[in-house]
Amino acid sequence: MSTRDLYAKAQQDLTWQVPATGAARFSWEYDQGRERLLNLYQKGKDKQWDGAKRIDWDLEVDPLDPLGTPDEAMTLYGTRHWDRMSPRERGELRKHYASWQFSQFLHGEQGAMVCAARIVESAPDLDAKFYSATQTMDEARHAEIYGRFLHDKIGMLYPVNDNLQALLGDTLRDSRWDMPYLGMQVLIEGLALAAFGMIRDTTDKPLPQQILAYVMQDEARHVAFGRMALRDYYKQLTDAELREREEFVIEGCYLMRDRLRGVEVLENFGIPKQEAEECSERSEYLQLFRKLLFSRIVPCVKDIGLWGERLQRAYVDMGVLEMGDSSLDLLMAQDEEIAERLDAERFAAEERLRVAEVDEAVAAGRAAD
Repeated sequence: MSTRDLYAKAQQDLTWQVPATGAARFSWEYDQGRERLLNLYQKGKDKQWDGAKRIDWDLEVDPLDPLGTPDEAMTLYGTRHWDRMSPRERGELRKHYASWQFSQFLHGEQGAMVCAARIVESAPDLDAKFYSATQTMDEARHAEIYGRFLHDKIGMLYPVNDNLQALLGDTLRDSRWDMPYLGMQVLIEGLALAAFGMIRDTTDKPLPQQILAYVMQDEARHVAFGRMALRDYYKQLTDAELREREEFVIEGCYLMRDRLRGVEVLENFGIPKQEAEECSERSEYLQLFRKLLFSRIVPCVKDIGLWGERLQRAYVDMGVLEMGDSSLDLLMAQDEEIAERLDAERFAAEERLRVAEVDEAVAAGRAAD
């Protein structure tokens, strides 16, 4: 079935062209590079994996409850609309929300793939190009996996959110080589990582948990690259150049905080846009979700050297300034451990099954004798 047929809202055009500017940079220096980045590049090669094999796609998913979302986490919970819904309609609402969330993940991962390719093209240093090449493959794998989950397990997609698309466009149109990474990896994927983590840590459904854990394991490397490359580069910039980038971060953070609320889902259920926005604003779960969305961004922004007074005031206004003291290294180590633990548990279960099959075969052979 064509993707066009699965969109919750009819899509006339399934392509989007963004005019890009900026120079393609070559480096003829092949002997030297930053050891930290080259080590990360080696890790990127070592950690490549096949989404068709590492993930257990045979696991069943209930399209009406793909993530095991509790009632209290639904935006309409406690409203007259929720009270009027039948169990089947509430299941459809869960399906739409999961489709909307994972569709934005999918669109964001395609954006990350394009941005990583742009960094290969425009980064001035060969070590950064090397690592970005591995990241481009990672992001392609993530888009493949999210697309498969939406097509095969949920059976529905949502268009890219207008504001996510706007930030993607602003990121890609900028001619400065560092902006695709600042916009995509620090802002868009920083927000996505926090969302991945919330679902990974709360869902009781094994397939989405596997998908999110393995994607986050890759993203831990991507964040490390962004911190290294941008931290080194931003030490060379003037105060005026740093302020420009801080303004970009502030605008992007407000845009994502205020606009990524899933209002499109409620509109599909016949709720007027203004009322849908009001329901979203009153949701206690959404308020908590909004705050946690910045758990990855704020410490990363501080770490790379964008921590001017106006940026700090913006984070005070958002209620997330204290997150600047969080340890990104600890968060990334936890992401690695969770993915490795899932692998160990799955392989142990498969080994137990193989042992049981051998024992059964042996027993059957003895009985035949």
